Amino acid sequence: MWERIAAMIFKETRQMARDPGTIAMMFFFPIIQLMIFGVAINNDPRHLPLAVESNDNSAFSRSIVSALRTTSYFDVIEVQGQYGEGDRLIEQGKAQFVLTIPPDFSRALVRGERPQLLLTADATDPASTGPAVAAVSAAVDQALAHELIGPLAARQAGVGPVNLVLHRSYNPEGITSHNTVPGLLAIILSMTMVALTAMSVTREVEQGTMENLLATPLRPIEVMVGKIVPYFGIGLVQVLVILACAALIFKVPFMGSLPLLLSVTLLFTVVCLALGFTMSTLVKSQVQSMQMSMFYLMPSILLSGFAFPYRGMPVPVQWLAEILPPTHYIRLVRGIMLKGWDWRLALPETGVLALMLVVLGTVAVRRYRDTIA
Repeated sequence: MWERIAAMIFKETRQMARDPGTIAMMFFFPIIQLMIFGVAINNDPRHLPLAVESNDNSAFSRSIVSALRTTSYFDVIEVQGQYGEGDRLIEQGKAQFVLTIPPDFSRALVRGERPQLLLTADATDPASTGPAVAAVSAAVDQALAHELIGPLAARQAGVGPVNLVLHRSYNPEGITSHNTVPGLLAIILSMTMVALTAMSVTREVEQGTMENLLATPLRPIEVMVGKIVPYFGIGLVQVLVILACAALIFKVPFMGSLPLLLSVTLLFTVVCLALGFTMSTLVKSQVQSMQMSMFYLMPSILLSGFAFPYRGMPVPVQWLAEILPPTHYIRLVRGIMLKGWDWRLALPETGVLALMLVVLGTVAVRRYRDTIA
């Protein structure tokens, strides 16, 4: 009995050693997890883009801006005095925070009237706002501590020289579901469309129907479209179910255009299907296609900005996230649903998805030709 068991163990070990997918899972999967959770994931994001709308050109205002530049929590991307410019930067996603210094700020400060500073935060990602707000307050207190000296030292007594008012744009109550539910559109479509389509060609080979398919006059692009369309119907049903639950159960606000959202969702779904079809031409079995799908889905969930703040990741990891389709679609769906983006604001991210579709479609067709050859 022990000899037979040993022979079976030897057989399984040899079979595993010959399977590249198993070897990759054994070595690279733990490494990817360690790199993502140990390096990329950061619940205390730093270097968040902040704009300053300064309507008071005084030494106090300049000292506050200098203090914000020195803190590691923010990168001051712009300092200007044009009213409403900060709101535009937040709407476009270029700034995470905007600090507004009101007119006559220095006069009210000298009089001891505790003037207000307005801090506007993009609350579509609530996880990024908490620690950063405390950092703004500390930076302002530190800056004014160097300015309020001598006869003005009494202004630092009590509760502080200024009153920092926080305004959360697009999600005033900081409800987490308003952030996660729109992002689930990207994750669910990625999980189903990529995984199902990745097995399309390998299933034909394993079931012995590839020869029958090759005997037909179908061209590679026709086969690709024919395999993608049925799965597109599945994705459409999923989108409608998620949108209905978002509106009826989670009460997620919808500020933008529904046709625009459906249009970019259509584009993203086709990108996922093309990616899955490309994967199916790179592997030899359905098991390998599932393994390859796992290598794609985990970074997509963790690095796209769905589960963790995108701006909290190191810059090289952000570059890696930019080549993932869910990163761009999550920006689109949150921008359209929560910020009311029109087609002009959605055009840059839509253009990236369109470029990805062209590249993936070309690779998929060429790889399929190589496969049937």
